[in-house]
Formats: sequence, structure tokens, C-alpha cells
Amino acid sequence: MSATLEEVQALAVRGEVRVSLHGYEELAADQVRVRDIIDGVATAVVVEDYPDYAKGPCVLVLQQDGANQPIHVVWGIPAGQDTPAVVVTAYRPDPQRWDETWRRRRT
Repeated sequence: MSATLEEVQALAVRGEVRVSLHGYEELAADQVRVRDIIDGVATAVVVEDYPDYAKGPCVLVLQQDGANQPIHVVWGIPAGQDTPAVVVTAYRPDPQRWDETWRRRRT
């Protein structure tokens, strides 16, 4: 498991979550509810981990929405801070770009 995801999950349990403006725009575009994102982080699966990203550690995860449909969410923690967990973006993965597990990019 990713240390970043573990920290994001702990922050979410404490309610220390923020959604970026871009995150809200993407959620609205794909008709994904914020509640589904926050509730689903507990069972998230790491797709790609970026612990050394310049703006702070972040992780791309696979989650499920309330209807059990796949969602990719990029969670981050601002550089130099311990809180909050930030939903950087979230979207429904494109089956043309991802394999059937939603965990590997198609080449």
C-alpha cells in the first residue's frame, strides 16, 4: 500500500478533506458525488503513486461510486503540510485508455 493513501484515508476519517476547484469541475462533468469519493477512499486501490510530486505527495486510486461503477481519483496532500487530504481530480476512466481492471493504461 501507498504511504500517501494511508495518510489520505486517515485524514478522511477525521473529516480533513478538501476538493479542489478542478476536482469539483471534473466531478460535475462525470456526475460523481463528492460523498461517493469520500466514502470510497476507505477501500481505494492504488493505481499509480507519486510520493515525490513537487506540489506534495499524491496517489491515483481506483474507487467505486454508490452504483458500484469505477472512478479514478487523484488524492494529494499539499507540500510541506500534514493536512488536508485534497481531491485533485476524479473521473470515470475511459475504457479505451484503461484495461478491464481499470488499473493499467492501454498502450
